[in-house]
Amino acid sequence: MSNRINLHLVSDATGETLNSIARATVAQFEHAQIVHHRWSLIRTRFQLHRVLEGIEAEPGPVLSTLVEKSLRAEMETACHRLGVAVVHVLDPVLTMLQDQFGEAAMSRPGRQYVLDADYFRRIDAMHFVLAHDDGQSPAGIADADVVLVGVSRSSKTPTSFYLANRGIKAANIPLVPNLPDPPGLEAPQTPVIGLTLDAEALIEIRRHRLRLIGAGGPSAPLRHDSGDYVDLETVKTELLWARRLCARRGWPVIDVTRRSIEETAATVLQLMDAWHLRRRKTETAAP
Repeated sequence: MSNRINLHLVSDATGETLNSIARATVAQFEHAQIVHHRWSLIRTRFQLHRVLEGIEAEPGPVLSTLVEKSLRAEMETACHRLGVAVVHVLDPVLTMLQDQFGEAAMSRPGRQYVLDADYFRRIDAMHFVLAHDDGQSPAGIADADVVLVGVSRSSKTPTSFYLANRGIKAANIPLVPNLPDPPGLEAPQTPVIGLTLDAEALIEIRRHRLRLIGAGGPSAPLRHDSGDYVDLETVKTELLWARRLCARRGWPVIDVTRRSIEETAATVLQLMDAWHLRRRKTETAAP
């Protein structure tokens, strides 16, 4: 059997759910060669016919989040005729919840993307990250849900933006040796979390960054004045200093060397929950 398949992702919304499911499942097959065909915002028969033409031209299994019954039925009939498998990935969860709630699902496409309070909270969080990136506007740190600290290029900014997409207001502050400790964090009223990584991995990231900003592209030679920024011993000393600062302040540290941004953000959320739990217990125990 060939390891190369076409995988059709058919959604009546943005397709993010299917993209996440596809990434999580395909990653378990080391030698698989997947050609993804993404069909999003499919809400009419005309749009569905375009999808079915694509499936017929390049046959392969179908993952679907269509909720409109007539479109589902038409796609199932066509896929059966073409001999390709189709899975409606939301069905098991919807069935379980219908049994729990005792009512039928509404079957309205795109209901998760309404402009509700959660949506505007995510927008506010994005604005907050932009305003408080890399130590900007330290006076507003008190309004943050979490503060990320770490040396240069330790994934603070991308993690902050990922958290913002979850509605979390994240400020991030660089830790720089031989400079005063970051202002506004003497007695923080919000969790502070350090990010660190292996020295060699950090150097590689910094080298890549230097090449990019040098306008020569990722393969261009480094500038001669890059100096201590990518020197192994200096970077090791810098990371050790940052770890000791975090330990002295009682800030937990996440090693992001082999973590994706998603995994780092998930750990940040766990540490935030633990911080708030400790705070509630302290307040409850206070006389």
